[in-house]
Amino acid sequence: MDLGLGNKVVLVTGGSKGIGLACARAFAKEGARVAIVSRDPANLARAREQLASEGLHVHLTRADLHEPHSAADVVEEVSTAVGAIDILINSSGAARRYDPEALDAEAFRATMEAKYFPYIYPQQEVLRRMVERAKAARATDENKEPGTIVNIIGMGGKYASDIHIAGGAANAALMLATVGLAHYHARYGIRINAINPGATLTERLQEAVQLEAGREGVSAEDALARGEAKVPLGRYAKPEEIADVALFLASRRASYVTGAIVPMDGCSTPII
Repeated sequence: MDLGLGNKVVLVTGGSKGIGLACARAFAKEGARVAIVSRDPANLARAREQLASEGLHVHLTRADLHEPHSAADVVEEVSTAVGAIDILINSSGAARRYDPEALDAEAFRATMEAKYFPYIYPQQEVLRRMVERAKAARATDENKEPGTIVNIIGMGGKYASDIHIAGGAANAALMLATVGLAHYHARYGIRINAINPGATLTERLQEAVQLEAGREGVSAEDALARGEAKVPLGRYAKPEEIADVALFLASRRASYVTGAIVPMDGCSTPII
């Protein structure tokens, strides 16, 4: 199936590892022009080496998206170096998990700054430019999709896990922002969707596994096996599987899909 992503300019926040890196790889394989953002230069260098070994080349940008001016600078730099951004994949936030007894006001504040704002800041800057393009296209009667956004959020916003209350609250806020902004920007032809992965086989999963192992008094290997056994599909997701759905949502094949929140947890949370 031709997804029509060739030569599209794609910005992937948090694109140096995990699901973000899988998305960067997937879009590059489709022939898109990909830029990835991370605040860790070592992770960026490692991602470039991995992708280059596969014959894939991406534009690298080091930035801390916790600051609104930094997000604006990133969007400007990528737009100048690569081209006007057609697709934004937000995968930059990572919220710490806390034992409930360790939660305090600072933990909640830090979690919103770690997960919520690194999505909102670049999204708002990209949206502003997409709206400008949409208005310009209408003035010239051009029938072009001005852009699309996919937020990689997480199922933690759908249910209250004891060790992910603060992070789940940030996820829930991002889901509301996704749907609300999708509703408003549909008038411009801009589509905004989200994917809610469950546990996915990334480096970050190890943090949750270690915490669970400590609470249960078992090894990390046992904790991982127990977790996978609870998934109706019998295993955790691979980052590449999340990336495949991001590809579809960002493509013209999903041209009538907007405001959707796609669960990807192997039906571990059977909710509507």
